[in-house]
Amino acid sequence: MSLALAYTYLIVAIVAEVIGTTALKASAGFTRLWPSLLTAASYALAFYLLALTLRVLPTGIAYAIWSGVGIVLVSLASWFVYRQALDFAAMLGMGLIIAGVVVLNLFSKSVGH
Repeated sequence: MSLALAYTYLIVAIVAEVIGTTALKASAGFTRLWPSLLTAASYALAFYLLALTLRVLPTGIAYAIWSGVGIVLVSLASWFVYRQALDFAAMLGMGLIIAGVVVLNLFSKSVGH
């Protein structure tokens, strides 16, 4: 598998995880059927694609990207879908997370460019 395909799998895995986490709130503790099924299916897809990604990318690098981008996207999804406010500190922290992911990808020799 190419590095480009591994990153594609990782991006889709992150999007699936964000969908699953957003649906998790809507599942109301797994008491609502459709959001619960969406959560389970999204997480299953996310972890499958993450597993494929790990064939090429080092675990620590892939997980850093997964968690960093996931935190930002889940926070944004919660802001749009559930109207959960993000204050300055939250946005600053997410900016630092994004900066960390960028630094990791641009300058780390662990990624295997």
